[in-house]
Amino acid sequence: MEESKVEWDLVIEPTQSLFVLNFRELWRYRDLLAMFVKRDFVSFYKQTILGPAWFFIQPIFTTLVFVFVFGNLAHMSTDGLPQFLFYLTGITAWNYFSDCITKTSNVFAANAGIFGKVYFPRLIMPLSIIVSNLVRFGVQMLLLLFTMLYFGLKGADFHITWALGLFPLLVSIMALLGLGLGLIITSLTTKYKDLTFLIAFGMQLLMYATTVIYPLSSAPERYKDIIALNPMTSIIEAFRFAFLGKGELTLWSICYSTFLTLICLIIGVLVFNRTERNFVDTI
Repeated sequence: MEESKVEWDLVIEPTQSLFVLNFRELWRYRDLLAMFVKRDFVSFYKQTILGPAWFFIQPIFTTLVFVFVFGNLAHMSTDGLPQFLFYLTGITAWNYFSDCITKTSNVFAANAGIFGKVYFPRLIMPLSIIVSNLVRFGVQMLLLLFTMLYFGLKGADFHITWALGLFPLLVSIMALLGLGLGLIITSLTTKYKDLTFLIAFGMQLLMYATTVIYPLSSAPERYKDIIALNPMTSIIEAFRFAFLGKGELTLWSICYSTFLTLICLIIGVLVFNRTERNFVDTI
């Protein structure tokens, strides 16, 4: 007796190619993406006294510490800009990039229970982290704009430049670079779990190798080229140039950061797709 054929609505098959980005499937799961973004906010600020006020408290207190240590004690140059405004601009951009890496780098270990039970495009999870951090970045940008308004009314010497039109590109580079590096790291931590402890420490060291606490113009000549190799250096400099009119912005530096970001993203997707096939058994 011939068996009747069953027609399924959805057939889940193993991915044949490592470099696969099924944008149609990602778009179909956009509601799940929004749910994960909401979950990130609710879980992070649940049972906190100040709640979303931490969006502002963290960058303000970090900036105050930088002003005291690097500005008043170390007397580091700020290119003639108000110290608080100089450091806050760098911190705002750096926090977004840093959060994208640190939170994406733990996506496999933190969500192993979900990945092992329910099917959905695995890339939805790191993308939700990028989006939720983008919302947080937008709120902190409001703090930066209010700070610019305050110092502008006091007559501080800074001005917005034409490079403000590059703002969407700069944010995209930070997001994709953080995503690419985060995907690489989370794939490695499924097998080498001790790498997790190095992430926060490594991000602190990387910040000092970026022009967050000093302008590139004040860096010693023998180290300037080395610092410029950091792709976030050109982004921070362009960010300051766009909003404050001070910083070193060149076409070469932006192209370099964009190229390196694309390379990291491609490698990240390749490694992520390869690891997700059997990470449940490993983790």
